[in-house]
This record gives sequence, structure tokens and C-alpha cells, in this order.
Amino acid sequence: MMQGYDPGAFPPFAVTVDLAVFTVREGRLNVLLVERGEDPYKGDWALPGGFVRPRESAGQAARRELAEETGLSRETVADLHLEQLRTYSDPDRDPRMRVVSVAYTALLPDLPEPRGGGDAALAQWMPLADARLAFDHDQILADAHERIGAKLEYTCLATSFCPCEFTLGELQRVYETVWGVDLDRPNFRRKVLTTPGFVEAVEGPPRRTGGRGKPAALYRAGAASALHPPLLRPEGRPA
Repeated sequence: MMQGYDPGAFPPFAVTVDLAVFTVREGRLNVLLVERGEDPYKGDWALPGGFVRPRESAGQAARRELAEETGLSRETVADLHLEQLRTYSDPDRDPRMRVVSVAYTALLPDLPEPRGGGDAALAQWMPLADARLAFDHDQILADAHERIGAKLEYTCLATSFCPCEFTLGELQRVYETVWGVDLDRPNFRRKVLTTPGFVEAVEGPPRRTGGRGKPAALYRAGAASALHPPLLRPEGRPA
């Protein structure tokens, strides 16, 4: 122990991790939630997460808790790109004791159905609009939603939620689902096609997207990872 340092002179507190993981399912933005199996808030929905162990980093704890509480395989969890969101440290955020949480978020396609485990009685995907959560997880979820909405503005992440070959209408629906807005079709098309490396045309015949109308051209994800210029949300409209 360092000379002159007395750890008992400071009040104890715990460090936890919370995860806001989103995906697009059946045309709606869904978030991965767990039903708490223990007090406090037993039976309420919450974000996956838990306490950081003494010999692990916050990032390691985030992946461990995600696997334990949702039943997702460790291989699946290891491959996820988790982005650190922010730290939540309000003194009264947890009724058990002083708890500081490091929150992570991710927007991901094609994750399997989860199942409960660890401290969670049940895990499931839930439409974002239906989520009402324990602790301060509503605030964490709102902050995470804003973060992923911003990522769609300046990265090519949206193409990950489309088929390998997609129409611009399918790409537009990803933006509308995450942002919660209706976008002008001609304006969206112009912005996508004039952004270098965002998408590239697929050779061959177009694909009919329904029983009516002209066949739509097919595209695939381009080589870019960032959008220059960014594709910004409409001003004055809710995201």
C-alpha cells in the first residue's frame, strides 16, 4: 500500500456497466432488454449489465455481462463492436449503494434471439417505443439512441442493415426507422448517390419491389466507412 494513503478514509462505491444494444427488426428499432430476476426492481425491464469484477476492465465486464444475462454466445459477444457512451454517476441512481456506471452502445444487425441468464429472468428484443426501464436506464437509452442516430449521419453503418443487394428505398427505411422521421425520397437519393463510396450500383436488371411501379435499381455497400459530407437529419424534425 502506498505510504500515507488510507483507502478506508474514502466512502466505498461500486462500478457497473450497462449496455444499450439496438437492432432493426421487422421495420422497427428494437433494444436488447432483460427482466430483472432480483431486487431492486425485480420483475422490471432494464438494460443488460452488472458489476465490474476486481480483476477486469469495464470493457471486459460489458462483454461478460452481455453473454451471461442474454445467453448470447461468448463468440458472438466477442465479435461485437461496443462503443463507450458515457459515465453515469448520480449519487442516488442505485438504491443499494453508490454506483458509478460505464455505459456502452451498439447498433447491430442479425443478432440471434436472446435468453435470460445470470441475474436476468428473461431477455428479449423490445421495440424502443415500448421500453420503460428500471434505475436511470431510460436516460441511458435516450442518450444511446441519440448517439447511434448521429453515427448514421457520418458513417456508412446503415448499409449493414440492408440485404447484400438493396434498393435505395430499403436504405432510406433504415434511416427513417432509427431517426423516427419521414425523409424526402428524391433528396435522400441525391445525397446517397453523390456521397463518394457510400453505395455502388449492381450490374444487371433492376428488381421489382412490389406489385406496382417501376423496377428499382440495386446497390451494394461501397468502399467508404465514413460519409463526406455527412448525411444530416432534417432540421427541426424529431429524431
